[in-house]
Amino acid sequence: QVQLVESGGGLVQAGGSLRLSCAASGRTSSVCTGWFRQAPGKDREFVAGFKWNGGNTWYSDSVKGRFTISGDNAKNMVYLQMNTLKPEDAAVYYCAAAIRNYGCAWLGAYDYWGQGTQVTVSS
Repeated sequence: QVQLVESGGGLVQAGGSLRLSCAASGRTSSVCTGWFRQAPGKDREFVAGFKWNGGNTWYSDSVKGRFTISGDNAKNMVYLQMNTLKPEDAAVYYCAAAIRNYGCAWLGAYDYWGQGTQVTVSS
């Protein structure tokens, strides 16, 4: 079992920045940790993924160049730095962990999920 707790969400103006954090506990030897988001009435979508072995990262086209995912193995933490936020980035953001090696950039690869943190972007 892996427990994931997100923090760092909030209200920000368009163009601003937020840093989300994900704290992992339990079985922490995940293959990948990722961030997903879900806006009202929409499906949950992939945002960014991080592979612990090698540090490779993946991003959706909509956030590439604006968001950065990083991991701190010693602290069992994963971060999502979000810059130049847009109103369309508003959503509940979820941290997820994959313990199987099925890739890091799609929803089906992930086994454990946090409760989510709300990000609101005002225009």
